[in-house]
Amino acid sequence: MGMEHEEIRRLEQSDLSGAMELVWRVFLEFEAPEYAPEGVEEFRRYIELPGAGQRMAEGNFLLWGAFLDQMLVGVLAVVPPGCHISLLFVEKDHHRKGIAGRLLDAMLREHGGGFTELTVHASPYGAAAYRRMGFKDVAEEQTENGIRYVPMLRTL
Repeated sequence: MGMEHEEIRRLEQSDLSGAMELVWRVFLEFEAPEYAPEGVEEFRRYIELPGAGQRMAEGNFLLWGAFLDQMLVGVLAVVPPGCHISLLFVEKDHHRKGIAGRLLDAMLREHGGGFTELTVHASPYGAAAYRRMGFKDVAEEQTENGIRYVPMLRTL
């Protein structure tokens, strides 16, 4: 078995449905059990087509994907005008392999110029991974529309 070929690139409209399917699958397994039904529904609405596609077309939803041998294994989304991560999901079999960090690095190279900080509302499940990538908690865990999160920040 040779080395897998990894590619990280900006996603296009044609990648969106596959990307949101990956996000939803990983969300259901790792996040949804910690959320009230209202939060699961709120999240589902956020990633639903065509709304997500509309935001992408308007430039309000920037996405990057990590591909291994052409298979999408990770997705990162940022909401401008700042540098706020709205989604960061990696397939279960590829957790703890540095893919999230490489997605972040690729996004920062392309979009991060001029920003002094990167923010995220980390899920309870994801908070530890963000801390490993240099993020600090800026407040206690909050709940908004059933979505549980820890506000976090990384200085650039």
